[in-house]
Amino acid sequence: MCRFLLVCWLLYLTGYAHAQTPAAEAPAAVQLNLAKPAPKRQLQAVRISTSAPKMDGVLDEAVWQTAPIATDFYENEPTPGPIEKHKTEVRVLYDDAALYIGAVMHDVSPDSILHQLSARDDFGNTDWFGVFIDTYNDQLNGYEFLVSSGGVQVDARTSPTNGEDGAWNAVWESRTVMRGTDWVAELRIPFSAIRFSSAAEQVWGINFARQRRSSRQKFFWNEIRPQVDGFVNQWGQLTGLRNLKPPLRLSLTPYVSTYVNHYPYNVAGQKNATTSFNGGADVKWGINESFTLDATLVPDFGQVQSDNQVLNLSPFEVQYNENRGFFTEGTELFNKGGLFYSRRVGAQPIGFYGVDGQLRTGAMGTDGKRHAGEFVVQNPGITRLLNATKVSGRTSAGLGVGVFNAISNDVYATVQDSTTGARRDVLTQPFTNYNIVVLDQSLKNNSYVSLVNTNVTRAGSTYDANVTGGLFKFANKANSYAVNGSLVYSRRRGQTFGRNEEINDQNGYKYYLNFGKVSGKFTWSIDHGIESHSYNPNDLGLLFSNNSISQSANVGYSIYQPFWKLNRLNSYASVSYSLLEQPRLYQDAGFYAGANTTITKSFLTLGINFDAQPTTHDYFDPRRAPLGRYYVRKPATTGLNGFFSSDYRKKFAWDLNYGARWFATDGDRTGRHTYSITLGPRYRVNDKLSFVYSLGFNQVFKQIGFAGELSKTDSLDAPTARHFGGYLSDGRTVDPLLGRRDVATITNTATATYTFTNRMSFNIRLRHYVSNVHYRDYARLHPDGRETPEPAYQRNRDNTFNAFNIDAVYSWWFAPGSQVSVVWKNASASFFRANEATPLYFDNLNNTINTPHNNNVSIKVLYYLDYLALRPRRG
Repeated sequence: MCRFLLVCWLLYLTGYAHAQTPAAEAPAAVQLNLAKPAPKRQLQAVRISTSAPKMDGVLDEAVWQTAPIATDFYENEPTPGPIEKHKTEVRVLYDDAALYIGAVMHDVSPDSILHQLSARDDFGNTDWFGVFIDTYNDQLNGYEFLVSSGGVQVDARTSPTNGEDGAWNAVWESRTVMRGTDWVAELRIPFSAIRFSSAAEQVWGINFARQRRSSRQKFFWNEIRPQVDGFVNQWGQLTGLRNLKPPLRLSLTPYVSTYVNHYPYNVAGQKNATTSFNGGADVKWGINESFTLDATLVPDFGQVQSDNQVLNLSPFEVQYNENRGFFTEGTELFNKGGLFYSRRVGAQPIGFYGVDGQLRTGAMGTDGKRHAGEFVVQNPGITRLLNATKVSGRTSAGLGVGVFNAISNDVYATVQDSTTGARRDVLTQPFTNYNIVVLDQSLKNNSYVSLVNTNVTRAGSTYDANVTGGLFKFANKANSYAVNGSLVYSRRRGQTFGRNEEINDQNGYKYYLNFGKVSGKFTWSIDHGIESHSYNPNDLGLLFSNNSISQSANVGYSIYQPFWKLNRLNSYASVSYSLLEQPRLYQDAGFYAGANTTITKSFLTLGINFDAQPTTHDYFDPRRAPLGRYYVRKPATTGLNGFFSSDYRKKFAWDLNYGARWFATDGDRTGRHTYSITLGPRYRVNDKLSFVYSLGFNQVFKQIGFAGELSKTDSLDAPTARHFGGYLSDGRTVDPLLGRRDVATITNTATATYTFTNRMSFNIRLRHYVSNVHYRDYARLHPDGRETPEPAYQRNRDNTFNAFNIDAVYSWWFAPGSQVSVVWKNASASFFRANEATPLYFDNLNNTINTPHNNNVSIKVLYYLDYLALRPRRG
């Protein structure tokens, strides 16, 4: 009954949105036009004939008064369309070196201007002003430069692939000051920070934005209509740019770093504490007006945030976030098609887990007993890079070109003979070259075509991998309908690492096609895709599973104007169906629907989602190849989840995420269900100090999943026949063992941030994760999906995993592009099996505290050197 009521509520909510459209809305013909971009405004930039204005946020130089004013911004949130009541005035100047933007934001009183301080690239509860620049006017790709009322800088690149890529950083200047009831922002964007053509006269796409935080309003100079597909295509135009000469873009950012590491365990021949001193540099060189080379020489990624480790019971790997700046900055071209997973570069060596199998046993003694053999002294878990290089840019004709290359050296594990003490090296990763080439042509009407190639070449006979893909999007002139898709081919060739086994049948493909209505209140799409059974881009990309044929139909309806007590409403629904590609077998089907909205006065944002699936056949969990013979039969299921998020303007705010799932009775197995809840309170003490806490709890009851393998003849453990993504042994001699289990997971994360100034901050993050697995009983899985109980199987497979991390970071940007950072990292992880596993949280917390921890303290200094600033000035 509750599920029926939920569906009725969603239908009612969508219908209510139709019924409550305000009477004052424009006629239908006008509403139809709102699905088209607003007319493009134009603003003329004025060339400076005297000295450049002083970057003090005052705007008292006479040249500012000669520039035309951009004003009368359009509100975008919460009510799209109205002209701002508290005016914004923007002027643009330029000279041979930079673009200058002066903006005055009028307001009611100083108290209405919020200015919380935060770290760079992170706005808190604050007002801000931003300028958006499309230098090639291709209406697809652009730069964003924003500054808060407290002077904190945020910059980003925007593109069809990445959306707003906040990992991109540039070196530019800004100043903000309070002036009575107004605040003023002055920006200097050097031409060395952006790319543009050398045409004698140019027109750039441009827009300006302002956030008035006290009223939760956001405004744009050129109207951004939320029902129109795309962002850059809705910007205005900057004219008057003449005789611009792209400068020589050459900068060097050398770094020095020192580390003190303390390891908790005494390893033979190795000290508990080590120190190291490193040096290297990042280089940027503007090859020409369009293309830039970025290189990192002897890179040091030791200060990146720790990964959020989890207990993985699935057959697929865990995807971790990329925290290394070089691999997140300016990667919009390389991320085309989703074929590049940067964590592959410098990842765990491919032979990391094969070292134990290469240890030599001890010699036979005169007493008839075998002496102890070798043991592992050191086995590096990451591959150190020698260098990494990116060349990227876009021509005036809209052709984007990206080339990425990285090289890693041989990686060895060190093993030692326990009797003689002799040591030897075991190769775990051969010399490897990683390469990506991207061509991306921007087209009219928010469209593009792209070609992507990724390649991994390894020294010796170890296999090489190559993936080539073509991508496209074509929209009609009104940008109301679009078709997009891709065709990708993958190939592996060579021998598996460490064995003379040729890789065969490793040529695969995938394609995807989508067509639909992309603009307007009502949108829809249909799609279809195939990933062949041998498609594998995972040497430089990320694919959890292949061998699939999938299709879906999707609809959405949104109301962007406030109505009743809501600011806006987004609703959506979809149906999907998938098969195995080989053999052609049913896999799953489903229905999904949801809605989200924001309440007008309280600004409480909430959303709810519902899904239903009939019986599913999971061919991947048994971890058997080839797919199709074994599958885990999962009964019909329904799920409900949602979220609440309160108004962050208040000192105390909170987030809540919840979810539940119920499964139909399957034979004599009943009571299978899951639920989860995450509570995230946050408290802002003042404009400098804030705390954020997150407590997550997930409970799974009577889950059926892979637990090992059994021999054909009895209920004894057999060697694993296939580790998913690993190697085959005699798969005909064993059946998968399934376990019915309860899984309880608790995640605690606490973060404190103190921001001294808009250039100096301190952040500390603590995370404790614990997951406990308790098995109720076991069953043998047969090739036809049947399960037969194994009551005689008595092995205790319970386990508990704990992970604990502390990341404390002090950061000071003491000059443009130059930084001092001090980082302390504390980490421990423990895995308990059988009788040592415990479901009690505080016992696990105590075990975590008492487990020896790795400690690492590092200091890193990098300094930005710009050739244009260093060269002697003439005259």
